[in-house]
Amino acid sequence: MKLTHPAKLVAAVAAALLAVAMLAPAAQATTPAPGYEAFAGCPSPSENPKLFFCVRSVVTGGHVQMGAKEVPIEKPITLSGGVEEGTEGPTGFSFNSKGGLSEAKQKVPGGVIGLTGLTFLLELFGSEALTLYAVTELAGTPQIGLFSETLPVKVHLINGVLGNNCRIGSNSNPITFHLIFGTTSPPPPNKPITGVEPKLEIEEKRGILELNGGTYVDNSFAVPGANGCVLTLFGFIPISINGLVNSESGIPAAAGTNETVQNLHTELVETHLVYP
Repeated sequence: MKLTHPAKLVAAVAAALLAVAMLAPAAQATTPAPGYEAFAGCPSPSENPKLFFCVRSVVTGGHVQMGAKEVPIEKPITLSGGVEEGTEGPTGFSFNSKGGLSEAKQKVPGGVIGLTGLTFLLELFGSEALTLYAVTELAGTPQIGLFSETLPVKVHLINGVLGNNCRIGSNSNPITFHLIFGTTSPPPPNKPITGVEPKLEIEEKRGILELNGGTYVDNSFAVPGANGCVLTLFGFIPISINGLVNSESGIPAAAGTNETVQNLHTELVETHLVYP
């Protein structure tokens, strides 16, 4: 079933949740019931009694372009946890030790040399040792809704040449995605782009709502500069290369010069079905 209007989707979700909630037992548990193991990142009612939905959202593809660099999303990224009862607007999100944002290493085209412009590193380390990965990490509390998501993140750049703490963005100065299925209104020079509204399907046996085939978009976010990037020469001479990373990557990058497109599959289920 495909719903072309948000109001219809909200009505369908509300009706389905009401039906499964009537069957939900009142007792609490600390681990998910059989068949709901994928929602282990969602806090139980004893951990957070305000939660109404358990959510598992998987980004299956797309890309993130920040400044002059674009990274394809080739490894699935999973966000799991729980949200409080709401309507269309984003609501508070929480997760336990098994939830949050999964660590997914995305290969960065051009590697360390493309990031820094330091071609002499190829002679020192060889091309294989200069492979660079980017891992998106939470930098604050997400806000989750049926049709939008606000996601504060930082990007960990992983390669031993850069040290252990090379990141773009931080908890105090994150990259904040405002993801929607609709059409964006970015500042110039970016032009509006449009996502894809998902299809809603109900897995009746377990009471799970599935949003399939959706595409989130955002090209209105800003990107801060790099921090913590350190090149250690001869094993003991540390040199900050934040400036090199910034200049080669075109960051900091103002709003209207960046873009992310994220294909996703989302599952939602009433909390008391996961923890009967």
